[in-house]
Amino acid sequence: MWLCNSSVGRKVVMSITGLALVLFLLFHMSMNLVALFSPTGYNAVCEFLGANWYALIASMGLAGLMLLHIIYAFWLNVQNHRARGNDRYAITDRPKGVEWSSQNMLLLGVIIVFGIGLHLFNFWAKMQLAEIVGNHDLGIAGVAGPTDGAGLIEYTFSNPIFVVLYAIWLLALWFHINHGFWSALQTIGWNNLIWMKRIRTISVWVSSVLMLGFASVMFYYFGQSVVSGNLWLF
Repeated sequence: MWLCNSSVGRKVVMSITGLALVLFLLFHMSMNLVALFSPTGYNAVCEFLGANWYALIASMGLAGLMLLHIIYAFWLNVQNHRARGNDRYAITDRPKGVEWSSQNMLLLGVIIVFGIGLHLFNFWAKMQLAEIVGNHDLGIAGVAGPTDGAGLIEYTFSNPIFVVLYAIWLLALWFHINHGFWSALQTIGWNNLIWMKRIRTISVWVSSVLMLGFASVMFYYFGQSVVSGNLWLF
């Protein structure tokens, strides 16, 4: 099959799944921003999604997209590694005009995968998964249950360790998306000189808006915890 047997096909799969994941992140960020203005409204959104059938289907689709993106990313990296052969050891300097993120997408991807695992542990396992298994008492002081998303955000980001880990994750996401967004659009055909300049600018804006949106929620709740003295470590 062309999408599997050729490097161009694999890049197309990478591009489409990557763009779909960016759209999800935009939705997720928009939803999280509600927690800044109305914790009650944010909890209503969490309850609406929760473990309902449409949310479960969306979660499975998202997991499929993510797995495809990760598998094809490693596949392409191995392919490129083999194609360079012994020549890769002769390259010591970064080629002029090549972004740092372009040469380190695998490293950024590994950090992002670990960040996803952390996020699943801190939120998905305590929200949607907890609802699926019928666990309505998380045993966390100040968190009413799996649909108390605002309480869970406050609890999680009262821990400075999680704040640092999430900040590293968001920085890696910024670099990854900043390069990956325009690269994906180039792969699917938007690669003329006029549009590439615009797309690179759009990539900076998209990655920056995403990360600032997520970071604003995290640092707001962390700041609230500092003021109230509710910080915890273990």
